[in-house]
Amino acid sequence: MVTNQNPVGHRETGTGRSAVTWRRTAILWWSFAFTGWTCLRVVMHALFAKTPRHNVDLELRRWARRLFSVIDLKIDLKGDYEAQLRPGRPTIIMCNHSSLYDIPAVFHALPGSIRMLAKKELFRVPLLGAAMRAAEMISIDRQNKARALADLRIARDKMQDGIVLWIAPEGTRSRDGELLPFKKGGFHLAIETGAVIVPIVVVGLHKVMPAKSLRMNLGLAIEIRVGKAVDVSAYTAKDRVKLMQQVRSQMLTLLES
Repeated sequence: MVTNQNPVGHRETGTGRSAVTWRRTAILWWSFAFTGWTCLRVVMHALFAKTPRHNVDLELRRWARRLFSVIDLKIDLKGDYEAQLRPGRPTIIMCNHSSLYDIPAVFHALPGSIRMLAKKELFRVPLLGAAMRAAEMISIDRQNKARALADLRIARDKMQDGIVLWIAPEGTRSRDGELLPFKKGGFHLAIETGAVIVPIVVVGLHKVMPAKSLRMNLGLAIEIRVGKAVDVSAYTAKDRVKLMQQVRSQMLTLLES
């Protein structure tokens, strides 16, 4: 449920609990509705705008900004993200994943055309899937070798064309904000595309809307902490574990700092 900061010893009345429940329900329904409206606008931009990618960038940031305004979320960016970028090089953001709000938080806080590497199942969701394709989100089907190679070429072309790819190396959301074990797929992609990896952690967001829950907390503050870029061009497939350890070590340090 939505929780507010109450003085010690104060107990909510039945009326107070009802108001909190109503507010939570209203926020959830509005968020779903606004996300659907944004999906529709993204598809329209992709079809008719003269500069579709730029328009989609603006739409995604508008979506994130409005989502956070209704939950009164404050974001503090720590570190110089733009200093980690290497012009002309494919770039991958490796980010921890503890909430449904992780991706809009990054859209909101960081510049550029950021798109996520998404599960292929999401592309089958009506309207959402169409919007993800229109927004140039990327999925790689590792179960189908021929499809995976084609997806890899698409990912490489998109990144070389200026898209920064957001990847959650944990693969699933953490319930408590602690870093889960990493999966290999994102590091395969980084090595195969010769990318630069920028480690980033979002701290405190798991308290806003915990994983696998509709409970919400309003008026919180979070931090987005940016690490140092890791140039993957010197790594081969045999070095994948070493690369994973280097990125994970940075992210753990960022979480603990």
